[in-house]
Amino acid sequence: MALVQEVLEIVKKRNPNEPEFLQAVTEVLESIRPVVERYKKYRDGKILERIVEPERMIQFRVPWIDDKGQIQVNRGFRIQMNSAIGPYKGGLRFHPTVNASILKFLAFEQVFKNSLTTLPMGGGKGGADFDPKGKSDNEVMRFCQSFMTELFHHVGPNTDVPAGDIGVGRREIGYLFGQYKRLANEFTGVLTGKSLNWGGSLIRPQATGYGAVYFAQEMLKTRGETIEGKVCTVSGSGNAAQYTAKKLNQVGAKVVTMSDSGGFIYDKAGITQEKVEWIMHLKNVRRRRIKEYAEHFRAKYVEGQRPWGIKCDCAFPCATQNEITKDDAKKLLDNGCYLVSEAANMPSAPAAVDLFLARKILFGPGKAANAGGVATSGLEMSQNSIRFSWTREEVDQRLRQIMTTIHKNAWDTAAEYGQPGNLVVGANIAGFVKVADAMLDQGVV
Repeated sequence: MALVQEVLEIVKKRNPNEPEFLQAVTEVLESIRPVVERYKKYRDGKILERIVEPERMIQFRVPWIDDKGQIQVNRGFRIQMNSAIGPYKGGLRFHPTVNASILKFLAFEQVFKNSLTTLPMGGGKGGADFDPKGKSDNEVMRFCQSFMTELFHHVGPNTDVPAGDIGVGRREIGYLFGQYKRLANEFTGVLTGKSLNWGGSLIRPQATGYGAVYFAQEMLKTRGETIEGKVCTVSGSGNAAQYTAKKLNQVGAKVVTMSDSGGFIYDKAGITQEKVEWIMHLKNVRRRRIKEYAEHFRAKYVEGQRPWGIKCDCAFPCATQNEITKDDAKKLLDNGCYLVSEAANMPSAPAAVDLFLARKILFGPGKAANAGGVATSGLEMSQNSIRFSWTREEVDQRLRQIMTTIHKNAWDTAAEYGQPGNLVVGANIAGFVKVADAMLDQGVV
C-alpha cells in the first residue's frame, strides 16, 4: 500500500539521524497495513500522518551543582506523544545515551503498549543525559530537583504522569516527587513507582518482570505447555531482569544467565532465588558489576558479550533496545530456543524479529510482553485517585488478568487479519485501532 511508504518517507525527511524512532515507526506502520487497507476512515482521517507526530516535545537545560561545588549542565526531555485515550504516561530515563530519537521511539511504542493494557492512558516518555552511576545521593537529589523544576510546568495527575525507567528508581522518583510537591503545594499522584508509605502500589517494582513471565505462560498455553522445567536465559540485571528471574524461579523454570554492560554470567546450576537476592543486593545496594557474581558463586563470566549463545528453551531480553541482533537470533534458534518474551523496549533488531516470525516461534513483542510495568503504574494511578491501596494479591491478580487479556487480544487480532500466531501484527493492530478510533472521535486535534 502506497500510503504507508509515503508516511515513512515523510518521517525519514522530518526526523533525519533518528534511527531508533524510524525503526519503531517502520515496524508499527508496516504491520498495520491490513487495518488501514480495510478501513477507509483511517486514511481519510490522516491517522497515520498524525500518529507519528508527537503532540508536544519539550527540551530544557538542567543545571545542578556537584559535591565539589561545580556547576554541571545536562539536557532534559519530555515527549508527549499521544493523549487520545488518557493522560500521557511513560517513564523517565536517566542515561548518557538519552537523546530525542531514543525518547521518541520509546514514546511511540508507549502509545500502543498503554492502549493494550485496557487502561485509560496516553503515551509519553522523557529523561535526561544524566548518569546517576557514581553520583552521591546529594548529587542525584540536586539534579532531580533541578529537572523537576522545569518538568513541573508540563506534568500533572490529569495531564502527564511519568514513572521510572533506566537510571530512575525509587530514590530518583522520591526526589522528583518531593520537588513537585514543593512547587505545586499539593500531594497528588503525579508520578508512579513511589514508595509504599507515600502512595506507591504493591507489586509495582515486580510488575515488568512478572508480566513478561505471565505473558510467556499464556504463549506456552497455546501449545499445551507450561513453563515449569524450562531453561531460561535472561539479559540485564536491573529491575526487570531481577523480577523476571524471581518469577521464573517461582513458577519452576531454571534461570541460567544474567548480564550488565560489562558482560554476562552463566550459571549452569541455575540462578536460584537465593542467588537472585544476592544479585539484587549487588546491584541495588552495592551498585557493583555482575562479574562479582561469577567470582562469588564460581560461575562462568563472559566479558563484553550478551547471553544469546547459551542453549535455552526460553529467552527473556530485559536490558535495552536492539540487544538481540540477527546473528544473536540465529544462535538462539540454533540452540533450540522457541520462546522469546521481551521484557525490555524493542530489544530485538528488525532482522531478529523477522527470523523469529519466519521460524514461527512463540514471540512476545515488548509492547505486549512488557506492558505489565505500565499497567501496574496505571493501577497505582487508580489507587491514588481513590486514595486507597489494594492488597498484594489484588494487584497481582489484576496484573495477571491484564497480561492474559493483552495476549488474547493480540492473538485474536492476528487471526482476524490472516496472520495467526503473529503477536507483532496482533499487538500493533489492536493497540492502533483503539487509539485511532479515539482520535477520530475527538476530531482534528
